[in-house]
Amino acid sequence: MVSHAQPVQPVSEQKDPVRRSPALDAPQKTLIAGGILVSLVLSIYLAVTQSAMQPVLLLLGLLLGYTLFHARFGFTSAFRRLMSVGNGQALRAHMMMLAVAATLFAPILAFGLSFFGGEVAGYVSPVGVSLIVGAFIFGIGMQLGGGCASGTLYAIGGGRTVMFVTLLFFIIGATIGAYHLPFWTEDLPATEPVSLATSTGLGYGGAWVVSLLIFGAIAAVTIFIEKKRNSPKVAPLPSAKGWKRIFRGSWPLFAAAVALAVLNALTLMTRGQPWGITSAFALWGSKVLQFFGIDVASWGYWQGESAMALQSSIFADSTTVLNFGVILGAFIASAAGGLFKFTKVTKGNFFASVIGGLLMGYGARLAFGCNIGAYFGGIASFSLHGYIWGIMAIGGTFLALYLRPLFGLSVPKSNDSVC
Repeated sequence: MVSHAQPVQPVSEQKDPVRRSPALDAPQKTLIAGGILVSLVLSIYLAVTQSAMQPVLLLLGLLLGYTLFHARFGFTSAFRRLMSVGNGQALRAHMMMLAVAATLFAPILAFGLSFFGGEVAGYVSPVGVSLIVGAFIFGIGMQLGGGCASGTLYAIGGGRTVMFVTLLFFIIGATIGAYHLPFWTEDLPATEPVSLATSTGLGYGGAWVVSLLIFGAIAAVTIFIEKKRNSPKVAPLPSAKGWKRIFRGSWPLFAAAVALAVLNALTLMTRGQPWGITSAFALWGSKVLQFFGIDVASWGYWQGESAMALQSSIFADSTTVLNFGVILGAFIASAAGGLFKFTKVTKGNFFASVIGGLLMGYGARLAFGCNIGAYFGGIASFSLHGYIWGIMAIGGTFLALYLRPLFGLSVPKSNDSVC
């Protein structure tokens, strides 16, 4: 995801609206009004044409995007800082987010709590070659593409122009991955899905305790690494004072971590699944190919229950509605801080975004999701595959540290005053 401000940056990253100013600018009132109007119109359209669940999901998406932008809540930057200079502050925020999410998910999954009365299930997926390869190349892709799945959406909402390139190739990569997925999942080795709650006999209470111990251990390891490497601190972001901070300026990472966990739990209770992003990209790309006469309905990926999504409007797809909400929420948040501005695209970050988007899209399909669906949603659902995803994505991040300078992208250094 988009990283925090740095004192010195290459030209390719200097104009990012998320980083560009040490102080808050005046609110862009016209843009705020426009964002709210579009959100209201879309909400009414969903209420009239789709199920009652869809406007609720749009609202949750708006709140998710608003939170992500205000906190600059990073997955990409968190992994990059840890692997480059040993700073684990953002990763500890991840552990807080996961701890709160697991605490909320446990009773929801155990008792099937739902707002609309449907079935409730977490993200629990197999562990195999597909997951390992997919998560690893996703880790490379997010470091080249300038953001992960959620980071791509909220950076678009903030006006970072190059992220439109990342999104386009993210969709292309996800569509190719959907076409190839049967090979990766049916012809290569994999275990059955493993849940700490239902596969081990621990139950949701025992899985919750084990999960908290794991999160605490990871947080402790990051503190140890920081002290040993004397890591630079994360650069502060501009913020308003008092209650105005809700609407303008940065939020504390840990406050955002709690907010994201609560919103993910509400998403689970609303649609019966945790928050996800990248399945919509495969849907969008497949619908485009279908429009041009390609028989995507024959693909193995679109068999069974998935076939209905291909036949229906994209507005009937809950993940699509959440994605639109995230972009709009980030747009409103960026305008409230006076930060929305389209930015310059250079040759270096253009080609990095092409490669990064393709790798993320393809990797997300192979790995049963991205940093949100597999890492956040998987771990909060007590699935082993979520932990494996995180480990492999960090491995991909380490390799990408050597690739980023080839495209003029910065890498934090141990002698930086901030990272």
